[in-house]
Amino acid sequence: MNVRLFVIFPVMKDESKSIEKLKNIAEFETSEGFLTDVKRYGVLKKMDQGEVLFEENTSIRAIPIILKGSVKVYQSDDEFKELLLYYLKEGDTCIMSVLNGLYNENNQLKAVANEKSEVLLLPVEKLGVLTKKHPEWISYIFRIYHQRFQELLDVVNAVAFKKIDERLLGYLRNRSSLSGEKSIKITHEELANELGTARVVVSRLLKQMESKGLVELGRNKVVLL
Repeated sequence: MNVRLFVIFPVMKDESKSIEKLKNIAEFETSEGFLTDVKRYGVLKKMDQGEVLFEENTSIRAIPIILKGSVKVYQSDDEFKELLLYYLKEGDTCIMSVLNGLYNENNQLKAVANEKSEVLLLPVEKLGVLTKKHPEWISYIFRIYHQRFQELLDVVNAVAFKKIDERLLGYLRNRSSLSGEKSIKITHEELANELGTARVVVSRLLKQMESKGLVELGRNKVVLL
């Protein structure tokens, strides 16, 4: 069994400023007690684009909360084909990490930094303390759970009922909305992996979309028009 461990360092004073971003989350806006405990227990992890936050089939040692940037979450099959499930954006946590951590189960998802990001890691063994002391933490978890459930329903509906060209365009629009940029740096191979299809299919559909004036293709990038 592969186990991915996090190296734990105490939060430094300059890093505590990053943790103050938790106040941007509605549930924690006025919760000084929660912020104090988070600074005591939490670990700030700075990630480069493409860096793995956690792997499939690993033990969950810490619960991530995204403070800056974004992280994409996948699941793969026995043939190692990957399907993008959702993005974790600023203020989000991975609800599956919370559940797997609580029940001491191995993680079934993979998470990779979509861009330079800052992630707060809360040790699993402190979940009980946070739950008992801070009801706002429970409210936060339930809200994120509801949000993730809706996003997973969207994925199921897209795979079951939408054509691949609709899914491709929807994915590009979602990436553009996430970054605030019309130009998306991504290869055809990466797009195929995100959507769980073949590269040749993506390349053909992008050419069709370009002929319709929906996108402009460049070297390792797609520009929404």
